[in-house]
Amino acid sequence: MEYKPVTHVLFDMDGLILNTEDLYTLGFQEIASRFGKEFTFELKSKIMGMQTRQFAATIVEDLGLPMTVDEFVQESQKILKELFPLCQVRPGVEKLIRHLHKHEVPIGLATSSSIESYNMKVVKHQALFDLFPTKTWGSSDPKVKSGKPSPDIFLVAAAKFPDNPPPQKCLVFEDSLNGVVAARAAGMQVVMVPDPRLDRTAAAEATLVLDSMEDFQPEAFGLPPYDD
Repeated sequence: MEYKPVTHVLFDMDGLILNTEDLYTLGFQEIASRFGKEFTFELKSKIMGMQTRQFAATIVEDLGLPMTVDEFVQESQKILKELFPLCQVRPGVEKLIRHLHKHEVPIGLATSSSIESYNMKVVKHQALFDLFPTKTWGSSDPKVKSGKPSPDIFLVAAAKFPDNPPPQKCLVFEDSLNGVVAARAAGMQVVMVPDPRLDRTAAAEATLVLDSMEDFQPEAFGLPPYDD
């Protein structure tokens, strides 16, 4: 596939910059285990990228949990509050973010997380996230009417760039199928770095699928090449 040059870059956070998807899995399985249920990878793939109440409702319904959406959110937040500060930056991601920042390529964060959970996740990585001049928290921003796979979050995030680039000039980095669909619906190219368990045939809409961010070559999309 031939890639079109871009000028602006948007990053998802959970599972893409940080390994928080692993922590979500631990937290959700802890709740599911109380009722003899399994939080499967199939269900995980279904909810990745969704806003908080959206994924909570899906888990409760799909697993038939005897609790309300509010109860699930409250229980999961108690567990995740302890887990989130343990998260780590995924391979190759910090190198790319710092490279784009150094070369003054406009970058923005577009996460479905709320600002409260974001603050818990970045507590040990503040210097890296300070490099993002614009941030969009999908579960907290009233302008993001619908979560992924709707395109709202990426359109809202792109509009925060001072020069208001057209969607085709924006490149999105994602790890979830919902995120890929959302980016494409927004008219943007999207590089996917999925969980290795994902069936790649399900990611046909992605512009490019990589095993690791370490494999990304910025010049393929008209961005400055790495210096080394």
